[in-house]
Amino acid sequence: MRIGLEEIFTTLVDDDVPVSFRGYDGSAAESRDPIATVEVRSPEAVRFIATAPGQLGLARAYVTGAVEVRGDLYAALRALHEHRRRDITPGKLVRLLCGFDPRVLRRPPVPMEEAPPAWRRGLGRHTRRRDAAAIAHHYDVSDRFYELVLGRSMAYSCAVFPTADTSLDDAQAEKFDLVCRKLDLRPGQCLLDVGAGWGGLVRHAAAHYGVNAVGVTISRRQVEWARRANAQAGLAGSVQMFLLDYRDLPDRRFDAIASIGAMEHFGSAELGGYFESMAARLRPGGRMLNHCITRPSNRERHRTGAFIDRYVFPDGELQGPGTIIGAMHDHGLELRHEENLREHYALTLREWGANLERHWPQAVAEVGERRARVWRLYMAFSRVGFELGRIQIHQMLGVRLDSRGRSFMPLRPNWEQQTHGLGTRALEPAA
Repeated sequence: MRIGLEEIFTTLVDDDVPVSFRGYDGSAAESRDPIATVEVRSPEAVRFIATAPGQLGLARAYVTGAVEVRGDLYAALRALHEHRRRDITPGKLVRLLCGFDPRVLRRPPVPMEEAPPAWRRGLGRHTRRRDAAAIAHHYDVSDRFYELVLGRSMAYSCAVFPTADTSLDDAQAEKFDLVCRKLDLRPGQCLLDVGAGWGGLVRHAAAHYGVNAVGVTISRRQVEWARRANAQAGLAGSVQMFLLDYRDLPDRRFDAIASIGAMEHFGSAELGGYFESMAARLRPGGRMLNHCITRPSNRERHRTGAFIDRYVFPDGELQGPGTIIGAMHDHGLELRHEENLREHYALTLREWGANLERHWPQAVAEVGERRARVWRLYMAFSRVGFELGRIQIHQMLGVRLDSRGRSFMPLRPNWEQQTHGLGTRALEPAA
């Protein structure tokens, strides 16, 4: 080896970075006041990074333990981002790595937790079969693991925090209730939840707003878990969960439709057909709330980065908010309200990350250390992204007009002033 590992580290970040460095070759770079220490623990780390420069190689090295971060991973990632040198290109990184013995640069085996590249996943993005496989990769892992990370609500989407110190369960219940208020749910109405997950929203709506609710998801484990939770909550008669792709929904009208954190899996080419299908299933005056992660602008690529695509959400796509609003407006839904909740998602990820660390031994027992490390990296990485505005989360409320152009909406939004639909339990998480 002709260069020390610390030379690469000090080339990538400035002298004020509050992160120390240790290399397996004995080299080190000390920070004056470190908040964390990055350890490159074996030549395998260099091999991963050299053969896949960028986030994929770094992810492989972290997931396998060839790279370790001692201290708060989120704080380290935020500091490394803020103190990175701006003139580093992938080509310059490759030239640095060429200073190593060529024998070190043979690619090691890809971690088994990694999804195959897109070209090996089958013909056609977002076919029913390929979407089902992508969902199974992330969701059909371990319900107990999700219970440990998500908490009592089992809500795997951005919560709404009235204050920064609101508990996660209360913030998720507030999110459910805000959705119900925006949809103006009333007793006896029928709600459809597309991508219903473990059923938290449909149970909340049935218990607190007296609606009949239908949830659909293409994760078998989610359906099974949700049906048990519905029965335990005494809601089996008013909440139904189906293992069903939204493209296979029967021709039926609903009073309201929610889609919370599902559209990211549908694909940009499907947006028009998706919103047209939803509008066709709404009665006149019926509202749809779409809650999804977005890019900060319409100019950016829709496909996710290599780490998220291979380890977290295969085939996931994120659009700019204007692209989504345009698709809603052009396919039967008049947009009436929109808001960006990205700071709330950073807080949600803070709480999920704390849950994972609190229950680390149990989480590892459920899914294995490598997959738990995927989650630790994914949540810390995403938290930084939401804080910096590199990704956002938007709620968009649309309405289907009647034949006379009536929306049946109030002159001004009234959901912030409204209280709970059936009484006093607005901040009780659904069972």
